[in-house]
Amino acid sequence: MNRFDYVRPASIAEAVAAAAIPGSAFLAGGTNLVDLMKLGALRPSRVVDIALLPGLEDIEWLSDGGVRIGARVCNADLAYDARVARTFPAVAEALLATGSAQLRNAATLGGNLMQRTRCAYFTDTASACNRRAPGSGCDASGGQNRLHAVLGWSEHCIATHPSDVCVPLVALDAVVEVIGPAGAREIALDALHLLPHHTPERETALAPGELIVALRIPGVAARFAGHARFLKLRERTSFASAVVSAAAALEIEGNTIRSARIAMGGVGTKPWRALDAEAVLAGAPPGKDSFERAASAALEGAAPSGNNAFKIDLARRLVVRALRSAADGTPQIMPALPASAFSTESKAGESRVA
Repeated sequence: MNRFDYVRPASIAEAVAAAAIPGSAFLAGGTNLVDLMKLGALRPSRVVDIALLPGLEDIEWLSDGGVRIGARVCNADLAYDARVARTFPAVAEALLATGSAQLRNAATLGGNLMQRTRCAYFTDTASACNRRAPGSGCDASGGQNRLHAVLGWSEHCIATHPSDVCVPLVALDAVVEVIGPAGAREIALDALHLLPHHTPERETALAPGELIVALRIPGVAARFAGHARFLKLRERTSFASAVVSAAAALEIEGNTIRSARIAMGGVGTKPWRALDAEAVLAGAPPGKDSFERAASAALEGAAPSGNNAFKIDLARRLVVRALRSAADGTPQIMPALPASAFSTESKAGESRVA
């Protein structure tokens, strides 16, 4: 770990001023930043500790039925908030599928939104990584890339975004509130994370020194409360990133889907909103045919970035399952992915997940 200055500001204004200095990094729960500093993957010259900043730890219900969540609210507190779980069940399910119980007690919502990729070539300082060292290359492209992106990748970076809770939050049109040297502004969560293109080192739309202070889920998202689910396929039941994940939310009247929200994780270089799939479902009856057509639309344009073609079919199947679960209104968190689910992968890139 490199030597660095440590600053503990007393206010948001002090935090923003301290972090505006190049080479600075915010510290809250520390579950991602500290690990990466120990590995040498991140080497900030200044760490700005916001763990005790007032005004960032509240869950506030809004007049429109939405909720404003402070950036320092920990994952466990948010997941076990009864009203959040009742109103936005997919968000609670995603939080409970994240990390381990110990990590959920420490990790914050803001840190979850800003966490870095779990690509092994990013964390290994002996490897070429354009995110960590711009212009150095992408060793993942010709390396162990079974779990890398099939959507949104470029020749410069094929790493997936690791957040679970970002998936349902993107689907529900969440908005982040930001304060920086230039003042306050809002950013749609779907616009916060950037595609790699030619500049994979620029992962978010935040300017230097900007701090996420809260996230809002709009009240209109509550209309999906009875039919919203998050499913995650992973290789063990705890402390594992998604192989693929899916959030599905349906507004159903009679035998008709009035509107739908779909997003995927583990497949894209950012949390992936499937707008075309949502359009397929609008006005359609809930059922196998509609769900399969929507899932195909969700993966339209997907392409393997390496030895990971199996993820395309796996994600398609999981979207169908998430939609079916949402339509049934039955809470379900995905168990660990059994080894048999990948038994045909080496032959034809297929999966047995139905």
